[in-house]
Amino acid sequence: MDALITFAETILNYFVSFAILLFEYVGVGIITLAGIHGLIDCIRHRPEARLRLAKGLALGLEFKMGSEILRTVVLRSMDELLIVAGIIALRAALTLLIHWEIKNEEIASENDAS
Repeated sequence: MDALITFAETILNYFVSFAILLFEYVGVGIITLAGIHGLIDCIRHRPEARLRLAKGLALGLEFKMGSEILRTVVLRSMDELLIVAGIIALRAALTLLIHWEIKNEEIASENDAS
């Protein structure tokens, strides 16, 4: 029975590790693409540049936060948990700030349109 539990833990660790890497790479890719599009929009003086950049950053950060949440599954010590909790708290704060900026930018663009 112990061998079966060990095998199941090993499979879970491999799956979670793969999912963490996948979410990290997707998050980095989205943030990179959002930055490139933001730069292009800025060069072309598009008024929606900030809004599009903020939305891309928010989406990328949510993928990165998802990887940190998954990381809690494979933690071995309380020190690791505290570090991951701090990272999650910082990324959550960044996400909230970006969503606040998106909301304000959308309101400003609506006011400019009227």
